[in-house]
Amino acid sequence: MTILGVDDYRYEELLDWPQLPDGMDLGEVVDVAVDKQDNVYIFCRGDHPIMIFRQDGTFLRDWGEGLFTRPHGITIDKDGVIFCVDDNGHWIGCFTAEGTLLGQIGRRNHGAVPHSGAPFNRPTKVALAPHGGDLYIADGYGNARVHKFSPGGKLLCSWGEYGSDPGQFNLPHSVCTDSEGKVYVADRENHRIQIFDDTGAYLDQWNNMHRPCGLNITDGLIYIGQLFTQLKLNADYPNIGACVSIHDLTGKRLVKLGGLRYGEGPGQFIAPHGIAVDSRGDIYIGEVSQTAYGSVQNPPRKVKTFRKLVKI
Repeated sequence: MTILGVDDYRYEELLDWPQLPDGMDLGEVVDVAVDKQDNVYIFCRGDHPIMIFRQDGTFLRDWGEGLFTRPHGITIDKDGVIFCVDDNGHWIGCFTAEGTLLGQIGRRNHGAVPHSGAPFNRPTKVALAPHGGDLYIADGYGNARVHKFSPGGKLLCSWGEYGSDPGQFNLPHSVCTDSEGKVYVADRENHRIQIFDDTGAYLDQWNNMHRPCGLNITDGLIYIGQLFTQLKLNADYPNIGACVSIHDLTGKRLVKLGGLRYGEGPGQFIAPHGIAVDSRGDIYIGEVSQTAYGSVQNPPRKVKTFRKLVKI
């Protein structure tokens, strides 16, 4: 048994949680979302882009074949609408739980001019306003922007530009909101979380983290996935990313989950990319460890890309 964390934040990694049908593989898990019934939606780069499981790991169904160029982020709203962000496809699809397309924001495979600030060029994640149904979309790989849309898909405002000053971005990778409507952005390559009001006005930033990548706010806690370095220079340094940290909404870190170094061993992470939390506080983590690590091994090999941590 591998235990991560301390005090009120202790977790056991549950091995072999997803009960996959014969012949089915998770591929690379880029993000995870949980609905109001605690069903778990896994967004994958593989043959089965959306896989849905019960809380106990029982497989329910899959869909999404042929719909996405490169899956990146998944979000579920209070009505059960599923927002799937396709970064290389430059669009966001809005789906039912069964995979019926309800609508879309952006046009698939029609990206805006890179660095133009116009939506979208390789967007990454959707967040939902706590009231009113507005959407915040991180437009991170080909732009340095966050866009706010109405529930009907009208662009309301955008903010951000390249740089490292407050309000500027160096890859806004993920976005989420709290119950007051503040917007939290994982400014990944600036190694910080930036916080804005609902109009994009800068409020604050949290530093002292490494390549924050995945964000989730549940019950007044913010879960932050941090990537390992991917630089040869400091690849063997301890305490550099490859972790999931849990903070309160003042930014105070409550616990850091992960080993001293990145790796495939018990209690270690490589590249926590997407995070979801269910009603009992269990954590679901998608890792882009295949892209970031497995694919560059000699010879390339498959590595683990998904973890469930059970709160104890």
